[in-house]
Amino acid sequence: MSDEVKLAQEAHAGEDTIFGKILRKEIPCTFIYEDDQCVAFDDVNPQAPVHFLVIPRKPIAQLSKAGDSDEGLLGHLLIVAKKIAATRKLDKGFRIVINDGSVGAQSVYHLHVHVLSGRQMQWPPG
Repeated sequence: MSDEVKLAQEAHAGEDTIFGKILRKEIPCTFIYEDDQCVAFDDVNPQAPVHFLVIPRKPIAQLSKAGDSDEGLLGHLLIVAKKIAATRKLDKGFRIVINDGSVGAQSVYHLHVHVLSGRQMQWPPG
């Protein structure tokens, strides 16, 4: 079992998260993108040569808990991911991953979009 899967099995929704601390500037982080709805930054534990995260400022624990009113925000996260990918010249492609719940290997219960590239992705992914 990978360390990330183990962390996911031990994680709990409702706890303060590292992303909340980053958003409150309690943990230093260099944003590669920032607006009134979300921020993006490079993953500290990259799983590909390019690996960044896009997270909403609104604390949505997981995708399956998002409400219908979050539709615009969820679309915005993907548009931001696409824009950052373009600035990083990921013209050959990239992978978007959103983990949900323990079976989905979600280890931080603050919705976040992983963007991975810089190498050939494999299929199936996991």
